[in-house]
Amino acid sequence: MKGQPGIILITGIMASGKSTVAQLLAERFDKSVHLRGDAFRRMIVNDRKEIQPDGDSEMLEQLRLRYQLTAQAADTYVQAGFTVIVQDVVIGKMLNNFVSFIQSKPFYVVVLCPNTSVVALREAGRAKTGYGAWTVTALDKVLREETPEIGLWLDSSELSAEETVSEILANLSPKALVK
Repeated sequence: MKGQPGIILITGIMASGKSTVAQLLAERFDKSVHLRGDAFRRMIVNDRKEIQPDGDSEMLEQLRLRYQLTAQAADTYVQAGFTVIVQDVVIGKMLNNFVSFIQSKPFYVVVLCPNTSVVALREAGRAKTGYGAWTVTALDKVLREETPEIGLWLDSSELSAEETVSEILANLSPKALVK
């Protein structure tokens, strides 16, 4: 797929399909990057603060740093002519922070929001476990009750990953366009 380089954020709770969808979406563009924001968290060797439901200000500062670094990398790739698909858990009030860090246009936000029973099934079928201190229900509550309703919110409960990508591409403009 050709077009003007830009950034598409694929967000949602853990096991909502972000990784698979982001990879498939990136493969649809001629010149693209699949940027996994969580990589910046994993780079911290000592004193890494994991995201906890009752986290402190240090934890929030590390999360903000992770989002800033992700945004800077995404903007740099766009300047080099790439379409960037950013994949990360960016929910709650922090979504506004992330949006403010992005400088490039166009910038799209896609929130994957399958129902909790689908997420729980996906989590149970994965080799890795994303949920520790969090439960699927608790994180979904943050998504649905504390996250600003910007961009395209897509209930992918009944969609395959390919169908989800098709829905995203069909609804990027204007539904997912943020700036």
